[in-house]
Amino acid sequence: MNTGNSVDIALPPSAAIPDPKGDHLQRAQYIRREVTRKGDELRARYPFLRREHENKLAVLVMVIGVAGMMATGWLYVAGLISAWLAIPLAAIFASLTHELEHDLIHWMYFRKTPWAHHLMLAVGLAARPTTVRPWVRRQAHLNHHQNSGTEEDIEERAITNGQQWGVLRLLMLIDLPFTILMHTLAQKGWRMKLWYVGYVGGAMFPQGIIAWSLWYACLGFHFANFAFAPEWSAATLSAMHYVDIAVVVWVAPNILRTFSLNFLSSNMHYYGDIQRGNVIQETQVLNAWWLFPLQLFSFNVGATHGIHHFVVREPFWIRQLTMRRAHEVMKECGVRFNDFGSFRRANRWAEPRKAESSTDASAALA
Repeated sequence: MNTGNSVDIALPPSAAIPDPKGDHLQRAQYIRREVTRKGDELRARYPFLRREHENKLAVLVMVIGVAGMMATGWLYVAGLISAWLAIPLAAIFASLTHELEHDLIHWMYFRKTPWAHHLMLAVGLAARPTTVRPWVRRQAHLNHHQNSGTEEDIEERAITNGQQWGVLRLLMLIDLPFTILMHTLAQKGWRMKLWYVGYVGGAMFPQGIIAWSLWYACLGFHFANFAFAPEWSAATLSAMHYVDIAVVVWVAPNILRTFSLNFLSSNMHYYGDIQRGNVIQETQVLNAWWLFPLQLFSFNVGATHGIHHFVVREPFWIRQLTMRRAHEVMKECGVRFNDFGSFRRANRWAEPRKAESSTDASAALA
């Protein structure tokens, strides 16, 4: 594997395709080898994709994402595009900054230049104010990879993975403060409730609190206009003009982006009855055609995040480019595709009446 200026594509020939019901470690190893091989082939064919250029590519992507959001905002303020176009367009650009943050959490860029690494995280956070700070998220995300699908997987459980589907889960995917409220009420004892509110509130301070306050002010103002038609003061109307602009170009795009990301992520991960450490069972691939709008605002996470569970330290643009080969070998090895029955099963791997213990689930159900 390439670790410097050269590209090593002299990997050993592919072994025979493992039995899709055989040992999950062998199947996972086969997938990793084939996906890595494809990535190295791409680096050999296109030198700008080589490891030594990844920091530069990351900066370029960040510039495109932030500049795209700023340009969209300028077009909206200038009256050249409507809010209905500005919001989804800015959400697409914001999804680039999220993918970079995810890779940065895994220390893929600027590992040897901490100031640049943290500056990239800070810029990404400024572009995506409706979420928690990445320095806090890092611990939860790395824990997610260690304990995916288990009760200890705090990150996925926080975005409703493992819950029964219904109006409550839908609202929790849309509205982060409502999600925090629901999780707070679920804590045992008032001390734990206070700790949870303080922990999450601290993780969102200050950008998340500002962004969600703007969102609620905007909703409240326009609901009042619709329902009661009050007479506002000139100062209030002037202030709300700027609140509306901030919501359209900064807050609403990220609510749309976050909903799309969390809907796909929380439903592509299995929960509860999988074998710990069995990567074959951790995720499915969600790439049905009708999911395209959600994929558009989350940079195709439903189709590519499962690849990341097998080959963690590949930049997100490589995951996109190796996706076709990755899906081929994932299917060969028993990774599920578009298992929409998991929506009914609250993300369980098996039907509740057929679920087996986690120690033999892989052999019986994979």
